[in-house]
Amino acid sequence: MRLGTTEIILIVVLALVLFGGSKLAGVGKALGTSIKDFKKAVKDEEKPSESAKEDARSDT
Repeated sequence: MRLGTTEIILIVVLALVLFGGSKLAGVGKALGTSIKDFKKAVKDEEKPSESAKEDARSDT
């Protein structure tokens, strides 16, 4: 099932009518912040695990 340009435009217009422009802008900002925080958390999580592996290797 593929969405064409017409379907995407229709969905956006319906969302604007239902929620209003200011509410959608707030949702977009919150979504962007959430994605940024998630990427940062994943990046920070990878660093300690790599250093833990190096510490384990140096102990032997």
